[in-house]
Amino acid sequence: MSGTQTPSEMPGEGVPSAQKSSWASFLKSIASFSGDLSSLTAPPFILSPISLTEFPAYWCERPGLFAAIGDAETEQDRSIAVLKWFISTLKGQYTSRNEKLGSEKKPLNPVLGELFYGHWPDVDGRGQTNLVVEQVSHHPPITAYYICNPTKGLALQGHSAQKTSFSGGSIIVKQIGHAILTVELEDGGKEEFLITLPRLRIDGLWYGSPYIELTETSYIQSSSGWLSTIEYKGKGYFSGRSHSFKALLTPPKSTTPLKKYEGVWHETSKDLDTGEIFTDVTSPKEEVTVGPVQDMHEFESRKLWQHVARGIREGDYETASREKSKIENEQRQRRREEQAAGTQWKKWHFEHIPSDPVYERLVKLFNGAPPTEDTYVFKHNHEKTPSVRSVSV
Repeated sequence: MSGTQTPSEMPGEGVPSAQKSSWASFLKSIASFSGDLSSLTAPPFILSPISLTEFPAYWCERPGLFAAIGDAETEQDRSIAVLKWFISTLKGQYTSRNEKLGSEKKPLNPVLGELFYGHWPDVDGRGQTNLVVEQVSHHPPITAYYICNPTKGLALQGHSAQKTSFSGGSIIVKQIGHAILTVELEDGGKEEFLITLPRLRIDGLWYGSPYIELTETSYIQSSSGWLSTIEYKGKGYFSGRSHSFKALLTPPKSTTPLKKYEGVWHETSKDLDTGEIFTDVTSPKEEVTVGPVQDMHEFESRKLWQHVARGIREGDYETASREKSKIENEQRQRRREEQAAGTQWKKWHFEHIPSDPVYERLVKLFNGAPPTEDTYVFKHNHEKTPSVRSVSV
């Protein structure tokens, strides 16, 4: 199945018959809701069996492209490699669930302190890539992550949150947060890349078959001065196809692009100057490797949500709803106990910094907005996690 969903002609056709009344009620609630839609409870059939805490794994499901950044020898080549890797992550981040589940699903809302660990093993000398994710805030939901490949001198640190609203029959998602990619250079120096996040539009709600389209513009700004500007358009714009994009790579202290790329981010794109293929994500991705569920700590995503996920996958929505409510009630009780004791939840792996100095420095180079953003800094304490891990970060 293609990552692009084409709605059927009949409203609600993608909705199971037993769930049509709850879906109709959900649509009415979001149409009249004022504020952030993430607080709304979705009907069980539209839920994904995957927690939002697992989503940062999508950054590295093509670990060879991530590792290739460390092999680039010039500033220009590194910026091209970073852009190529970034574009190649978009399919996993925004359309892969359509292929697996038939349409976009609402991920499980993580609990405060929820954890996800994984890695991609060393293959053909690319080095092992390691992943640490933590839900650092519940209201609002914020996910922090750290991804590194020590062999190639690469580290990606970032956080993400969403503000959602309803407009014109679609859910509009403003992604909040950013990522900083640090590349250790052979001469002992380093190069940093600020990666901003695109906005999303979720269409197909009326038909019960939601799908994501990226909108507006995102940027990748290097500390060397090279800037990638990525513009996203849906069907009827550049190529008349969904998931279209154009990317321009501009040298330092210039407004004239040196390289131009165009295509669809869920399939292929090309270099407009040479006609050569730039990105191709039609081949299978590489899933993150995780440990056995039975060995996980109670806060790790796949153990925490295992009964909910099983209910969703098996279509047993009554069990899924019951188990989900159980987890949510336990979390409310935990917060009440903390409030009564005058204590606050302590983060496992990340420290909140009100203003990210790297973001501030790099966003100025392309006059981006906002001028400041907070960040969550990884404490490099992976060995101090609540469960024993074989992966060292």
